Amino acid sequence: MKNENITTPSFFVLLSGCSCKDYSPLPTVPSVSLVRYTGTWYEIARYDNRFERGCVGASAAYHQEDEYLQVTNSCFDASGVLIDQAQGKAYPVEGSNGAKLRVTFFWPFFGDYWILMLADDYRYSVVGDPGRQYLWILSRTRELSHDDNNTILKTLPELGYDPARLYWTDLRFIQGR
Repeated sequence: MKNENITTPSFFVLLSGCSCKDYSPLPTVPSVSLVRYTGTWYEIARYDNRFERGCVGASAAYHQEDEYLQVTNSCFDASGVLIDQAQGKAYPVEGSNGAKLRVTFFWPFFGDYWILMLADDYRYSVVGDPGRQYLWILSRTRELSHDDNNTILKTLPELGYDPARLYWTDLRFIQGR
């Protein structure tokens, strides 16, 4: 399978730190249990990015290794066909209690993967980068509850993100995957 597209949340390697806007420091959650973070996450919404062009739906699977999380990002077209997949590694940033990860899909290039919001039971996660160029809303299920969605959308502007820029993923076609 070709690997021209870079898919889902962890793969914004080359440009993640670049931004011309002046933002206050981006807060993350206090801590993340990487063991609890493992498993499959479905992309609910994202900021449009060149890495996911053609991805109508996407998912990310995380697997705990000794010093990092193994990442498999999958991109699906409107027919539910897997059109791209990328493998990477996410390393916790020292002193961040797992809330900040450095992700690589092409060594030696790394991108910032910061967990900005995380439900207490790990049912949803909101991930971004300090330059606010990238944003993903992820869920353990293919849908967010109305209350979770409202909480996230209300909080995004406080974090320096514009909810109007979100591309809402269509996950109906990957039922049973």
